[in-house]
Amino acid sequence: MLYQLIRLFIAMLLLAAVPARAALQIDIVGGAANQIPVAIVPFGGEAGLPQHISQIVSADLQRSGMFKMIDPSGVVPAPIEPQDVRYPDWQSRGADAMAIGKITPQPNGQLEVHFRLLDVVRQMQLAGVSYVISPAQLRATAHKIADVIYQKLTGDVGVFSTRIAYVMKMGRRYELQVADADGEGAQTVLASNEPIISPTWAPDGQRLAYVSFESRKPVIYVQNVNTGQRYVLANFKGSNSAPAWSPDGTKLAIALTRAGDTQIYTIGAQGGPATRLMTSSGIDTEPFWSADGQWIYFTSDRGGSPQVYRLPAGGGTAERLTFDGAYNVSPQVSPDGSQLVYVHREGGDHVTIMDLASRQMQVLSDTREDESPSFAPNGKIILYATEVNGRGVLAAVSADGRVKQRLASKAGDVREPAWGPLPKAVGQ
Repeated sequence: MLYQLIRLFIAMLLLAAVPARAALQIDIVGGAANQIPVAIVPFGGEAGLPQHISQIVSADLQRSGMFKMIDPSGVVPAPIEPQDVRYPDWQSRGADAMAIGKITPQPNGQLEVHFRLLDVVRQMQLAGVSYVISPAQLRATAHKIADVIYQKLTGDVGVFSTRIAYVMKMGRRYELQVADADGEGAQTVLASNEPIISPTWAPDGQRLAYVSFESRKPVIYVQNVNTGQRYVLANFKGSNSAPAWSPDGTKLAIALTRAGDTQIYTIGAQGGPATRLMTSSGIDTEPFWSADGQWIYFTSDRGGSPQVYRLPAGGGTAERLTFDGAYNVSPQVSPDGSQLVYVHREGGDHVTIMDLASRQMQVLSDTREDESPSFAPNGKIILYATEVNGRGVLAAVSADGRVKQRLASKAGDVREPAWGPLPKAVGQ
């Protein structure tokens, strides 16, 4: 079962620093109905660098399924300034937009990265950004550029600069890893010889809450993914499980058995006393806070089978949301509050989305062992865990079901994904 209560088996954690792991391998299936043709021209000065920004940007955009990548090869010299661009040449290649740029070494060892996004049809500049970075920041800068291009051409926020968390199982070893949204730069922040489950990001993007069984029972911890520092959030009598952050980061919803059956409580982000939200005759678990802080969505079998409900965040009467089938679990709500994603069982466990206004539902996945769906912070993509050929992999599907990806690792099985928030702007 997908109930977080059933899946709590964590043992002694190894907190020593662990080296980076291999990247997840991504396969892309399908694409948006109307893809935007865009050319990413090799940046001037990138040829001698260890990472080519133009290639990373192109891979980001292609992975989204929203763009048709136009081959920029054969144009000599490659344009790096707007005055170098012969727009009819790019129109003949089918490009609606193109990105050009250059990388200039600085005397202090840093690099100046300058790029421009151009509208090929209207022959005008859409965006221009400069960054001064260290060589180690090339990949992160490429993701920022891809975010700018995505937003300018689609009108939606890009998520290429975000991070994901997931659990990797290699033999008897389990590792909680954090990686860039493209699976690169994976770092192990937590390791154990027993299962690790339920990672969830704080809104600041710096902390993860998770459940540990190192005290011979489920205990919830919060850990800073950068420093490794952690503390006990909840260690009450019985099971402590299924942490979910409030949108302001001041508290979490958790599932406890301190009074018998599993029920939902809230607790301050530093721990302390827990407040029970309601009392029911069934198991209430898997809470998830809406982005506006008004609702807590959760799974309950109070009606005889596991279904999705929601409750005012301050407590009150619960409302049942799912009625199709006898098994609907693991709810998450889109950042704009308009859509509910969950796992629906019908001939297998499938990622399913519901429009909360019309209550119309749509099965999004073509896999059969799906669990742990997690919205991207722009609400356009859902990351989830599934099984392919007997192996645990991550998969992603667009909210309209058109674009599908699979992220696998040769190192082991991948489970328990959680998509992190948008990075904070400087000064926030």
